[in-house]
Amino acid sequence: MIFHSPHPDIDIPDGPYDALILAQAAARGDRAAFVDGATGRVLSFAQVADGVQRVAAALAQRGFGRGDVLAVVLPNLPEYALVFHGVLRAGGVVTTANPLYTAHELAHQFGLTRACFVVTVPSCVDKVRAAAQGTAVREVFVVGEAAGATPFDELLRDPGPPPEVRIDPARDLAVLPFSSGTSGPPKAVMLTHRNLVAITRQVEGAGLSSFDESARALAVLPFFHIYGMVALMSFPLYRGACCVTLPRFELEHFLQVAQDQRATHLYLVPPIVLALAKHPLVDRYDLSSVRRINSGAAPLDAGVQRAVAARLRTGVSQGYGMTETSLAISITADAELHPREGASGRLLPNMQARIVDAASGALLGPGQDGEIVVRGPNVMQGYLHDAAATAACLDAEGWLRTGDIGHIDGEGYVYVVDRVKELIKYKGMQVAPSELEGVLLAHPAVADAAVIPSPDEEAGEIPKAFIVLKADADAAALMAWVAQRVAPHKRIRLVEIVPQIPKSPSGKILRRLLVDQERARVQAQPRT
Repeated sequence: MIFHSPHPDIDIPDGPYDALILAQAAARGDRAAFVDGATGRVLSFAQVADGVQRVAAALAQRGFGRGDVLAVVLPNLPEYALVFHGVLRAGGVVTTANPLYTAHELAHQFGLTRACFVVTVPSCVDKVRAAAQGTAVREVFVVGEAAGATPFDELLRDPGPPPEVRIDPARDLAVLPFSSGTSGPPKAVMLTHRNLVAITRQVEGAGLSSFDESARALAVLPFFHIYGMVALMSFPLYRGACCVTLPRFELEHFLQVAQDQRATHLYLVPPIVLALAKHPLVDRYDLSSVRRINSGAAPLDAGVQRAVAARLRTGVSQGYGMTETSLAISITADAELHPREGASGRLLPNMQARIVDAASGALLGPGQDGEIVVRGPNVMQGYLHDAAATAACLDAEGWLRTGDIGHIDGEGYVYVVDRVKELIKYKGMQVAPSELEGVLLAHPAVADAAVIPSPDEEAGEIPKAFIVLKADADAAALMAWVAQRVAPHKRIRLVEIVPQIPKSPSGKILRRLLVDQERARVQAQPRT
């Protein structure tokens, strides 16, 4: 069967993304659009509107035009929005990169996207210049001062109005973010202006009534990731809200800024939600201004969701999405004062979903777990220069295979269980790592956990847990804790205590790294 959104379809404007986001910016005048959480520096809506025009005009004077690509290698700063929307206003395409990438990783991204300009910060200039060697990059701009790079301020001088550029919203790309790479090498996701316009209107139409001009969103999630890019950098601009930027996550500083800036909306990932649930530092700060906490990018354990809601006395909800859907597939409406635990809300307007049996391909009904397959105007055009990868997940009718296992219940709530490729096959039975991680995280001595398949001659695969402790506990006690709470085939068979769990900037556990490490360990063991 096909599942439909419970929300009525919405109209999608036929225009550029930047025009939609900034339609009211100039009229909002001196109100704060961005606050730099590290310094308190303010960028008003009028300054954003003016700065975007200036950046577009200056880039055009340098020969940058429709279809050209500019790479942004920045932490979260107010200037990010000027660059991002200035590029779109000039008719170009943005590709966003993690400022922690190595020169090798940046070179791959610059080369694949054929970026001709880069905007970065002084600490990244050397590796950006090294990465640019042999690519199409012809100029590097720096927010600040660094030898061998053009000051970003040169793009803010008065070069006159930008040229008129005719955009085809359905065909012209707006952004090339890279997928997280948890199930393979990172790929450039092609998102058009229409994709981003659609997701903006879809999210708005799904009931985010509390996100109004009084809202203050704390942006600790990186703008280079689709979650931060759309939900935190652009959506507040569209709604007339204020965005408080943080360049990195440090719990105490995060809590201090949330308190001092009277943050109302926290868009987070499960590791940060977990810290809010368990860390003693949280009790030292006044977070009474927070109206809503939303967790995304990975499944959130229901127990953790319940603990944070009780501790901070606010609504804690989940959303579900991916880069390939321009942000979201489902979200929880603000009207749900007590969000359904474990659910990732309901499908966005204009979206359809199927649940497909991963083995047979048969369509499944309500409450039955299978691969989630979706279709909507926010679904990507494909992967840049990778027809095979595109064909493997996106069919001719626009149905996208998410690679996620889950179900939709009789009331339309979406539940994500795990990744298709991350399921552990124990004696032919499927075990979901995230379920076991949720059980482990409920243990008072466990600060963080990741579960992967470990090769086993008899069972095929057995569940192994990598655990970060915050109090004394031994492996036997931890395995017994899990064994008391799950079916026999789901029991943890191996435990390794580690100092930290490897994760992507968006908060997803990098299971592939742990799986590769575990396979190498098993292969290195002498055979008996």
